[in-house]
Amino acid sequence: MGKFIFIRLAQAIPVLFVVITATFFLIRSAPGGPFDSEKAVLPEVKRALEAQYNLDLPLHQQYLSYLGDLAKGDLGPSFKYPGRSVNEVLESGLPVTFELGLYSLCFALFIGVLAGVFASLRPNTSQDYIPMGMAMIGICMPSFLLGPLMVLVFGIYFEWLPIAGWGDLPGDKILPSITLGSAYAAYIARLSRAGMLEILSQDYIRTARAKGVPEWLVVIKHALRGGLIPVIAFLGPAFAGLLAGSFVVETIFQIPGLGRFYVQAAFNRDYTMILGTTVFFSTLIIVFNLISDVIAAWLNPRLRIQFQSKTLSLIHISEPTRQAEISYAVFCLK
Repeated sequence: MGKFIFIRLAQAIPVLFVVITATFFLIRSAPGGPFDSEKAVLPEVKRALEAQYNLDLPLHQQYLSYLGDLAKGDLGPSFKYPGRSVNEVLESGLPVTFELGLYSLCFALFIGVLAGVFASLRPNTSQDYIPMGMAMIGICMPSFLLGPLMVLVFGIYFEWLPIAGWGDLPGDKILPSITLGSAYAAYIARLSRAGMLEILSQDYIRTARAKGVPEWLVVIKHALRGGLIPVIAFLGPAFAGLLAGSFVVETIFQIPGLGRFYVQAAFNRDYTMILGTTVFFSTLIIVFNLISDVIAAWLNPRLRIQFQSKTLSLIHISEPTRQAEISYAVFCLK
């Protein structure tokens, strides 16, 4: 297992390097700059600002300088927030975004696994069609539509829950968490159903039923562990997607998290903020993918035995995550 983790980390380094390089040159090729605004700036003032932030250097020197600072853990100063570094801005917004992502993931796991397992017990019946139909609606409905609808119904019409803020009023974390986690709950439900249907058709499940083992014990003890492997493999990119894709929900509910900083940085051409946030989110995706791969291998005894006998290739052990990433990409496109 240690060898597998080492190989995955070795693969992550060039991926992260490509992401950093592509982001650096793409944002520098975009029109405008961090000091372009509606208010005219004197040429000498603009030159002094560019010299202060090393923007007067050739592009390749700026790139090498940024890589050197990044190797030290320094993401550079923010152009939008003078006197504050990108590290400080990320530290201020990360706890809120992480908390929102965690609550959304818990909601998605609870609803998704429950609906998927419930549907898999009686396939091709109303017990299957109803939750899977609702899951399809959840996948197709974007958060920028679901959020205002929930605000309108539960916040304005019924006046049950607050419609904005984070941690200021009781219950103000419920609507954002449900809005962000609903699509992921729908997708987890479909993954859970597919995984459980495959496991429930295995010979050892039929043997357990033939021995008279209660159905609830068959599902919980024998089927659930293997049936949820696709969900485990999906959790890595899903949680990273919850953190990286929360800017819409944070904007709707006025939550001071990383998503809003990211959007503002894009509008303000805050190069270092865009780069720092991209590097941070890319690292999260890589780390959570690695964690989900390790957990999937730990849950599946066949993968562990193959790995210990040194007959398992890297392609085989990373198959659950690759399938989850492909499915997640299709989900994002929808």
